[in-house]
Formats: sequence, C-alpha cells, structure tokens
Amino acid sequence: MAGKPILHYSNDRGRMESIRWLLAAAGVEFEEKYIETRQDLEKLRNDGELLFQQVPLVEIDGMKLVQTRAILNYFANKHNLYGKDMKERALIDMYDEGIADLNELIILYPFRDPGVKEANFAEIQDKARNRYFPAFEKVLKSHGQDYLVGNKLSKADIHLVELLYHVEELDPTIITSFPLLQALKTRISSLPTVKKFLQPRSQRKPPVDEECVKKVFRIFH
Repeated sequence: MAGKPILHYSNDRGRMESIRWLLAAAGVEFEEKYIETRQDLEKLRNDGELLFQQVPLVEIDGMKLVQTRAILNYFANKHNLYGKDMKERALIDMYDEGIADLNELIILYPFRDPGVKEANFAEIQDKARNRYFPAFEKVLKSHGQDYLVGNKLSKADIHLVELLYHVEELDPTIITSFPLLQALKTRISSLPTVKKFLQPRSQRKPPVDEECVKKVFRIFH
C-alpha cells in the first residue's frame, strides 16, 4: 500500500495551500514536513531534493515532485478530478489558469510593502468583481449544472471555492452579487471531505499574519 504524500513547505498557505485543498477534497491523508529555517531549505537544495531549487515539494509514489501545477495535475489525474476527455481537461485548465491569476495576487498581498498594499487590495477587488467572478458566474449560468465542467467535481471547482474563501477574508461582501458562485461554494463546502477540512484544527492554514510574514522572509529571502 502506498504511503501518504509528504508535503514540504513552510507552515503557511503560499503555493502549497491549493495542493492541501485538492488532497483534502479527494479524501487523501497527507503528512507535512515544515521548512522552519533557512537551513532547512538549504538542506533540501544541497541534498538534491529540489529540481529547480524551490518549493513546494511533494513526495508521492516514489517521486519527488516540484512545480505547483505539475503537482496539482498529478493528483487531479490520480483522483479522477480532471475531466473525462481532452476537451474537458482543456476547459478545466483554462478555468484553473484564471483562478491562479487572481490567487497569485492574494498569495502575495500579505507580503507587499505597506505603501502598495492599498493599491494591491483595490486590484484584487476590481479583478474579482469585474473580471474573474463574472466569468465564472457566466460559465455556471451557461449550462445550469452543479459544477464548472461536465457536471462532475473537478480540480477547478475545488480551486475556485478555495479562492472564494480567500477573497472573502479580505472583503466579506465580494460574492453577494454572484448567486451561482455562492451556491457552488455551499455545495463544495458541504462535501464531507471538504467540510472536514474546513473545521478547526485541520491541516488548512489560517490567513497569513505579521509574524508569519516575518518568518517566511527569514526562510526564503
């Protein structure tokens, strides 16, 4: 029997959080080995564990995978969250790329200098309200189904709901004008595996605070 995936990252959200969400939604238990210091990161590099000298790193099925999208695609394929054919996978990838564009702004937001944080926050609000959320609302409306692609749960649905949670932490009113996104969030959040992940003391990480920002800078900069 294959062992649990082992996730190597700092004890924060960053680019590993989407991987945690996907594994949790698929009902896959995983272990985490936190990178606590600069020396921990350098050891992984010096031991040849990081192909491109950067994390996330996931050990799974005898492999040591890096690069977030490669890791996500592997798990999506492995757990039947990647559509039934090439056309569905193309749509899932397209939606995922849009989600990743906005999510990147949110990942970086806590690490912005105070002088640019306000502008960064305004950019997140503008792109969410006027570009990405209307697009996903339109997709759901166009086919009237429960999920984005093929009326079956995919990695795009999971990542979109993760994004909704993260944006709502910054602006609790931001999805009130998007009833289909609200319904998708409720639907995904009610899945037993996701519901468990959303409970306190799960492996889901809290929002990044000032102390976390300082620690991450000490490790990676």
